[in-house]
Parts: sequence; C-alpha cells; structure tokens
Amino acid sequence: MKLTHDWLGPLELPDNAQRIVSLAPNVTESLFALGLGGRVVGRSAFCYRPAATLSLPVVSSYTRVRWELLENLQPDLLLISTGVQRELLLELHRRGLPIFPVPLPQSPYGILESLAVLGALLGVSEAATQLCARLAERYQALHKALPPRRVYLEFDLGGPITAGRGSYVDEALRHLGLQNIFAEHPQSYFPPDLAEVVRRGPELFVYEPKPHRSRPLEKAQRLLAERGWKYPLVVTGGDELAHYGPLFFQYLEALVGQIQAL
Repeated sequence: MKLTHDWLGPLELPDNAQRIVSLAPNVTESLFALGLGGRVVGRSAFCYRPAATLSLPVVSSYTRVRWELLENLQPDLLLISTGVQRELLLELHRRGLPIFPVPLPQSPYGILESLAVLGALLGVSEAATQLCARLAERYQALHKALPPRRVYLEFDLGGPITAGRGSYVDEALRHLGLQNIFAEHPQSYFPPDLAEVVRRGPELFVYEPKPHRSRPLEKAQRLLAERGWKYPLVVTGGDELAHYGPLFFQYLEALVGQIQAL
C-alpha cells in the first residue's frame, strides 16, 4: 500500500501485513477490536488490553526497543503512536523498518479516525466502519448527559498532570456537559498550579490513578486532605481517560455513571 504520512512523507507498506508489532497501547487494543489479534506478534510493555496481549513478547518500553528481539520477530509492519514516541518512530524509520505512526487524537473523533485508517491499512475497512459507527453512537448518546459542572481533572503520572485546550480529554468532558476549569489553558497537557485550581473554583475533582494501583480511592482522599480540599470526588479505574483506544468510550460511560451517582 502506498500512502503519504504527514511526518514521514511517502510510505510503501505491505498491502496485507500478517506479522505486526504494535508499540502503542491504543493501537494494540484497536487491532484486537478489529479482529486482527492473530496478526500481532509483539507489543510494548504498556500494551496490556485486552488480556490476550499479555502472552505476546515485549519488544519495547514506550521509548526504547529490544532490537535483537524485534529483528527475530521479523515483522512486516510496525505500528506506533506520535507524541512521546516521536524519537523512537524516527529511529525506526531511519533503520528502514516498515513503520506507520498513528497520530494522537485531538478529540474522541480522532480515535474513530485512527480505527478507520488502521482498517484501510490492514484490509479490514468494513469491520472498521462498523466499529466506528457503534462507538460513534455510544459517544453521541453521552452528549450533554451531565448538567454543567466545573471540573478539575488530574492524572497521576508521577505527579499531577491535567488537560487543557486542544486535548481529546478536554473535548470529551465538554461533550458530556462538564466544564473543564482549564479548558482555556493554551496547552494540551501540563502540571497544574494547585493554588490556581482553588482559584478557579471546581465543583468536582476527577482523579485518575496510575493503573493497577491498590486502594486508589484512599490515595485520592489523602490528596484532598493534604491539600485542604473538600470537593466531591470521582476516581477512575486508572489509565482510562488517559487511554485513547476503543475502550475510551466505555470508560466515558462509566465516568458518567459515577458522577450521576454522587
């Protein structure tokens, strides 16, 4: 398949790749959702959804590759994301490997676009179109599902990170009817000034822990106490709103349910 990528220019990739290494969690999940799990022969250490991926060889962290293992797997296609993986994808491209970078979404609709692109690249466009239609219906059903409420969202990424203008998370919150207190901040993701959080007067604190952490609710409650905050609290299951694979829409539905239950 011949195509032009915004970053890498003209690319010529296998028309029906059968040995795929995916180095991005969202891509790995998408491949399985499209019925292509049997073609995936390697993954990154952060690819753990669905559970079937855990039996696959770990080829990389998010930014470093086990080159000998990658060579031994003999992939005919490498899939990766942009953003943090930029340097790695450029190195893979310099080495002449058959690579396609899937861009970071700027809105939840970008998740659907990535699915459509993967479907076209891998010869399963009909399956991709049907999956996109189902996910789009679920997303549309959440439009203004919640009354307006000022929200502060915090990801635990080794320190607090929040979302601002131009992020798919900010757009998703707006779609639900919520008002991200940093919606006008001119940066997609950034460490927040906690004093500024208080000044902006949130009515709800949504906390996303690292995945697989024990007692995340207790940690979030400790954070509230340490900061002297008394905001209503919702804690996600970890790596849910920060995950931009097809499951993102299920996680949004869960978030709506949690907020409605407050």
